[in-house]
Parts: sequence; structure tokens; C-alpha cells
Amino acid sequence: MSEKDLLKALKGVNELYSYNGSRFDLPFIEAKLSVDLKEYFNHTDLMYDCWRQGLKGGLKVVEKLLGIQRRLTGADGYMAVQLWYDYVNNNNKQALHMLLEYNQEDVVNLRVLRRKLGIK
Repeated sequence: MSEKDLLKALKGVNELYSYNGSRFDLPFIEAKLSVDLKEYFNHTDLMYDCWRQGLKGGLKVVEKLLGIQRRLTGADGYMAVQLWYDYVNNNNKQALHMLLEYNQEDVVNLRVLRRKLGIK
């Protein structure tokens, strides 16, 4: 994916929401695609909003504290990295499918988290 492809995929988006994205996702995207998404979009890192409300820990921990459900129990960021490398190195399509499902659940749960935190 190129910068142009990424920006095209995000057409119509005004705000990006993440959990720890300020320290992981956005720097990773910038390193890999040479695009600083903060130049194009507002960004809210929900991790800091959680901290302000006394909710500490990774996304999965905060989800449990707030009663946010997951279909893929036991999956975490470390596993996601392993799935990615299994796909890249071994062309394991099942690993890619599981990674995409994991990422989709993260995105959906960020919306739920936002609402529970009272962030519009």
C-alpha cells in the first residue's frame, strides 16, 4: 500500500481513533509508508482517555473492566504479530483470516469504548 492508497481508503474520514496508536500504530504507519497521518486527520488516542478515568492496561484489559465482549478470547497484540508473520513467511491464509477478524474486532470495540467513555 502506498500513501496515496491509504489516503484514498480514508477518504471522508475526519478523525482517527486508536488505543495506544500515538506510540504504536501511527509511528509504524509513518515508518512503513512515510506518511504522518496526524498531518491529514485529527487523532484521539483512547488510551489516554482511559487513563484519565482510572482505566489502566492494554485494550483487552480495559474492555474486560468495562464489560466489552470479544468473540476472539485469548487473542492479543503479540498473537496478531505472530499471525502476520505466519502469513508473510508461510502464506498461511488462515492466519491472515484470523488476523483480519482480530483487527475488525479491535475496530468495532474502539467504537464501543468511545461510547462508554462518553467521547463523541
